[in-house]
Amino acid sequence: MELRHYKKSLGSKIFDIFNIIFMILLIIIMLYPFINQLAISFNDSTDAIKGGIYLWPRKVSFESYKFIFSQKSMIKATFISIARVVVGTATSVIGTALLAYVVTIKGFSGRQFMRRLFVITMYLSGGLIPFYLLMLKLHLTNTFTIYWLPSIFSAYNMLIIAAYMQEIPNALSESARIDGAGELTIFWKIMFPICIPVIAAICVFNGVGHWNDWFTSVVYNPSGKWDTLQVYLRRVLLETEALEKIRDQQIASTQYSSLTPKTVQAAITMIVTVPIAMIYPFFQKYFISGITIGAVKE
Repeated sequence: MELRHYKKSLGSKIFDIFNIIFMILLIIIMLYPFINQLAISFNDSTDAIKGGIYLWPRKVSFESYKFIFSQKSMIKATFISIARVVVGTATSVIGTALLAYVVTIKGFSGRQFMRRLFVITMYLSGGLIPFYLLMLKLHLTNTFTIYWLPSIFSAYNMLIIAAYMQEIPNALSESARIDGAGELTIFWKIMFPICIPVIAAICVFNGVGHWNDWFTSVVYNPSGKWDTLQVYLRRVLLETEALEKIRDQQIASTQYSSLTPKTVQAAITMIVTVPIAMIYPFFQKYFISGITIGAVKE
């Protein structure tokens, strides 16, 4: 039967209708919290206290965003967060990819031992206190280095990249060795470009992890010199320090006297969420190719 003469059965049509309805409802459920917070962030603070804001602001106001971006600590924390994501992701991906390449070299006799050694670290660790004492001895506390150096290797990501590399024909690296290429040349010129799909996926995982992490800043940055955007968000959400300062200064200035914690919290949530969410569309094609590669066999 030719494809153009194919007709769907009644059961198939009913299934398609219910499937479409289900997916639409799922999208609404997933997007509603984000849209609701966006609407609250653009609403007047005193009006937002009354509630009843769902998909769009009832009384538009930009005071919450003006207040947030007027804070010097906010701008500084944003730059620190961006620097952490860039440096932390780059070093972690390169270090982990190099480790994955080492444990996949068939001519290296210690590759199985190294793989098992790193896998053990996934199940056994010294704990928070010994790790904190180690960071103190290495003088990494209250420094930017604490954000990227301890996470330069990831055993879990190494296994993912190594599994991807093992699917690459060994003839490619062997022919490069015959031509006189070194291991680093083989890694950068052959293995790394081929592994772009899995590398892109690991980049997103690492980037989101660095962007959302606040625990490292709180524990290993007691001075507050290298506070990230997430730490500032935590302080506003839990302590509302900024609003307390405004209330203390209302007698001298009434510029932000109408602000309330509800709209400020929603605005900061948007500022933290939107930048990292914008990354996904650019890496979507790599996710698709990474999932589908090897799915079709001749």
